Amino acid sequence: MVEIQDNPAPRGRRQVQSIQTRELIVATAGKLFLANGYLGTSIETIATQAGVAIQTIYNSVGNKPSLLSAVLDAAVAGPLAPATVPEFMAKRVALATDVPGVISVLADWFSEGMPRSHAIFNVISQAAAIDPDIAQLRESRALQRLANYRLAAASIRERGGLANGMSDDDAAAVIFTLGHPDSYASLVANFGWSLHQYRDWIYISMLSALS
Repeated sequence: MVEIQDNPAPRGRRQVQSIQTRELIVATAGKLFLANGYLGTSIETIATQAGVAIQTIYNSVGNKPSLLSAVLDAAVAGPLAPATVPEFMAKRVALATDVPGVISVLADWFSEGMPRSHAIFNVISQAAAIDPDIAQLRESRALQRLANYRLAAASIRERGGLANGMSDDDAAAVIFTLGHPDSYASLVANFGWSLHQYRDWIYISMLSALS
């Protein structure tokens, strides 16, 4: 697992400005995607709202699918950005000494990240139905999550879990299914579960399946 450097090298003024510009573009794109949908939002509109040139968007983030991917990254990571999710989750899992501890980390993470990100996942799902590039983005990000969950499964096995003979791949599939954005949307957004209920459901279900 990757560790985050505690004392990163000082950033120059130009680098700081570049990061701030990118964050502004991504934040603006996120607001517009949520308000107007992916297809209803153009690069030109994002540039105008962010107060930057169109070429700046391409140079700083990339094309429109790359923008949507960056918006998802920012929503998932939240205030923990710019560290990536695998980086800071590796640190959290490393502090867990047993199987319930690892599963608690996962349950906490899903209840922390889903409220920020489920609406963007919904934008991606809607766009994927008619845009092949976004369909590919949705599939690649799902595979990425599944790969990350294999690491979590390995951590659970290292602490004595998966004693029922379940493979790491099968355990990753359990985590993937329970922590899927559609599960959150159904239970919390549609059925009115509290975040506490959702977190407890994740924890109890994973503990039952993976310990």
